[in-house]
Amino acid sequence: MSDIPLSPAERALEQALSAFGTSIDVTPRERPALLRQIARRLESNDASITPDAFVDALCTVRRKTWASQLMNVARRAGEVWVSKADTQDAAQKIHDPQASEHDLRRALEEVLIERWQELGDSPRKVLEEVRADLADAGLTLSSGQLEKLSQSIASAFGNIDLGFEDELLLAEERRAREQADIQARAERKRARELDRLKEWESTLIGFDDVPDILRCSRREAFRWIAENRIPIAKRETKADGLEVFFFDPVELKKLRSSLPEWRGKTPARPEVLERGSKIGNAAIARVAALDRFAAHFRTARALKRRITLVTGPTNSGKSHTALDALANAESGFALAPLRLLAHEFREALLNRGVPASLSTGEERIEMPGARHLAATVEMCPFNNPVDVAIIDEAQMLADPDRGAAWTAAIMGVPARHVFILGAPDCIPLVKRIAELCDDPVDEIHLERKSPLKAGHALHLNELETGDAVIAFSRREVLDLRAELMARGRRVAVVYGALSPEVRRAEAARFNNGSADILIATDAIGMGLNLSIKRVVFSALRKFDGRQTRDLLSQEVKQIGGRAGRFGKHEEGLVCVLAGAGSPSFIRNMLIAPPEISTELRPLVQPDSDIVRAVAEEIDSDSLYGVLTRIKRAVLRPDDPNYRLADMDQSLEIAAALEGVENLNLTTRWTYAMCPIDERDNGIQRLVTWAADHSAGRPVPPPGTGRLPHPEKASREELERAEKRHKRLVAWRWLALRFPESYPAQQTAEINTTILNDWIEQVLRTQSRMRGSQKHANTGGRHTKEKNNFSKKSSSKPRKNKRK
Repeated sequence: MSDIPLSPAERALEQALSAFGTSIDVTPRERPALLRQIARRLESNDASITPDAFVDALCTVRRKTWASQLMNVARRAGEVWVSKADTQDAAQKIHDPQASEHDLRRALEEVLIERWQELGDSPRKVLEEVRADLADAGLTLSSGQLEKLSQSIASAFGNIDLGFEDELLLAEERRAREQADIQARAERKRARELDRLKEWESTLIGFDDVPDILRCSRREAFRWIAENRIPIAKRETKADGLEVFFFDPVELKKLRSSLPEWRGKTPARPEVLERGSKIGNAAIARVAALDRFAAHFRTARALKRRITLVTGPTNSGKSHTALDALANAESGFALAPLRLLAHEFREALLNRGVPASLSTGEERIEMPGARHLAATVEMCPFNNPVDVAIIDEAQMLADPDRGAAWTAAIMGVPARHVFILGAPDCIPLVKRIAELCDDPVDEIHLERKSPLKAGHALHLNELETGDAVIAFSRREVLDLRAELMARGRRVAVVYGALSPEVRRAEAARFNNGSADILIATDAIGMGLNLSIKRVVFSALRKFDGRQTRDLLSQEVKQIGGRAGRFGKHEEGLVCVLAGAGSPSFIRNMLIAPPEISTELRPLVQPDSDIVRAVAEEIDSDSLYGVLTRIKRAVLRPDDPNYRLADMDQSLEIAAALEGVENLNLTTRWTYAMCPIDERDNGIQRLVTWAADHSAGRPVPPPGTGRLPHPEKASREELERAEKRHKRLVAWRWLALRFPESYPAQQTAEINTTILNDWIEQVLRTQSRMRGSQKHANTGGRHTKEKNNFSKKSSSKPRKNKRK
């Protein structure tokens, strides 16, 4: 025997095992963890452990194994709706260290019954909620799984609805057939549209035939092509790099009447859309080609507009200057990049005594008698002339996802005086748009009100109250949150997946001192009035949706410029976490001149009028066919004035909607514009909603799902709630446009409020979430490990590029 004396915990364990005899078997693997649990329960070195305390300690050790066993059993049974949290909750219900698989299974059934009862007040409602959760993970149920799930849900309601299971299976079979029919029709229609496109392309001619059709010389044809008068229908690049142009002979014949004007060198006037004639349709087709996009906005072109371009860094007072002019005008618009900023514009007008309405993608606030409107850029009214308009954050013109909305707003806003606000980088592109619109431009450049300087590298334990740490993914924000909270710091967070309401609540906690430190993504670069003393980058590289790259100077200035709010701090400091990059990089980016863009062609995309015009011209009611024609043939890639925006998501939605019958072209286009997340099964969900819409069935709003107590919420549950909120945004967006098909708007608003409140409670709670507990518990080893984390995370690609 060993002469090493036993520890108090070991003596207590031996006594407890002796008392229980052979009925309790502790494995060597369990022994170290069990000794730790016993040590925590001993009151003194000489005390023994009571039988109840010993059983509790052993159950605590075995619960992780029990949860794993339950998860394995559920997966083998195909019960994909059983979550990790369910198995953990079931394991907590077990107080017999020798529990059988049957005991574990019974505990899991009790947990599921509680879960179903929390999810809804009827079996059908619960089923829809569960299926929505499964859709998050891209899971669909077989008929056998569906039957088993329906039985489990029915048992939670005492099996009172005896016909529920049979009706459910019949309804599911009917829905499955409908979805299969939709998919099959979509495939047939897509194939037919592609055949139509190939047939059209087969009629195209090469350049050698152009002079004969136009009855002109080759030299004239060359010149008119270079002047963008003759539309190129298609272009091909040969293996040797030579480009070959093809032309539509039908369109060429329509151009013959224009030749005298071209030869006379008479300046061409912007083309005005006229409906109802063959010539008008030809004109529409050419305008729909997007190569004369400015002419599309007839109301704006009829006004004598004046543009004032107000540029300057963050914290230079651009909005204040323009809002004063807007408030003094008889009528006007304030167009913002975010719903949150649209609300702030409206509040600023109301505070100046100016009645103002609100229009965003998902909500309307109509103020009787108001002649001012605050709106998101995409909601710009193009047919109602006003005196003054503000268009904020004009540097978004270069954004590949939303830049086309800024192009349309600047070209089309029907205001006699247009204030365009942005960073200095936007100046060349705004001037180019003004030139295309033949609008005069005045320039105002503002300087920052308080100095902005580069600081030194900081360790986490050097962060102070009023600091904002910037990360570039939701995961990194929550990791940093867990680490700082483990050190006793009070933390607020802001990232793109949060709703405007939650962002504002988190910003308020930071501003009023309820939180010491703010951790945020670059979502704070626009909007949110934040009293930040120092901005601290946790990484100097980011994944922009296409590649991992160094931050641009404008990004450093835009985000770093949030530091040193005028009137609160004498100066702003921009720093970097130690190990995440060099302070000299920050310094160089802050003093770098504005980045000169070599691409001065604004991004454009079709709207519903253009879509209808092209559909008329090609004689098609297929949105997929129309968008395919626009993408492949309408706007030349080398057009001197415009670039076609990315239409991939709209085209993908249009393709999926081809199989849904009884929806007209405009309705399909509206669905194609709906804000969805493709990674959240968004397109398939949209098709399901559209199918209900077309069949005359009301589309129910997404529910809240199961929301555990905020202090017990895991990261996975937080993310699920964020996704549900995004779905509610899409549903409410459609409800504003199709209120008869999306009637339960009050329910949707209630669910939105519930989710916002719950998410804010989760973020506000000072207890660690399960998903980050391990990281937080090891966070005390601290700065060196954090430096390594920063280095790794700065180069790891991130998926989410949307804000």
